[in-house]
Amino acid sequence: MEKQPGSKNVSPLGLQHKISPTLELEKAALNRGFKYIAGVDEAGRGPLAGPLMVAAVVLGKDWNSKHALNDSKKLSAKKRSQLFDVICSEALAFKIVSISIEEIDRMNIFQATLHGMLRCLNEIKPVPDYILVDGNHFPETTIGGEAVVKGDGLSKSIAAASILAKVSRDRIMVENARSYPEWGFEDHKGYPTKQHGEAIKKYGLSPIHRRSFGLEFIKKLDRSSFLQQDLLR
Repeated sequence: MEKQPGSKNVSPLGLQHKISPTLELEKAALNRGFKYIAGVDEAGRGPLAGPLMVAAVVLGKDWNSKHALNDSKKLSAKKRSQLFDVICSEALAFKIVSISIEEIDRMNIFQATLHGMLRCLNEIKPVPDYILVDGNHFPETTIGGEAVVKGDGLSKSIAAASILAKVSRDRIMVENARSYPEWGFEDHKGYPTKQHGEAIKKYGLSPIHRRSFGLEFIKKLDRSSFLQQDLLR
């Protein structure tokens, strides 16, 4: 099984964050004889509540490269939603799976992420013969591919998967907010913000909180931090 951890597209000037995703990694795989190249990414590793969503996307050789795909965190909610519809209608194949709170608590979040990736790869049709996985961990699969650090900002396929996972999860958390209005899930989507911490302090844990996560530290978080604003966009 071919595995090549790490990104090959890192800027020598350290300006990787300014680079828009391309299809270069996909084209390289196509030139080596692979036919169905899938990008794989997740949304929801960091939140204290709600499911983990994992997506796989095969854009296909007829994909319109002019679509402005990018890391989901760099797009507005409106733009993500628009691109979600474009990806679902124009990609050759896609699969989105939800990993429940119970599974996360039983496995731990890292193993749950790998499990979600395998589910996507087992259920997407056509089955990919090469995968580009965001991050530095590659699932145990017979499918060849590579882990791409910060891949959602480098590969359009991974960016597409990040958009499907993020939009799907945000929509689920808005639905959860209707059932559990006290916690304000429609605003923070389960991430550890000051608002979220205050709600937990006042109301305790909701049925969709991850019991395996340490929750005390959220009381110290300041919602104005750059990281939280980046996650919540």
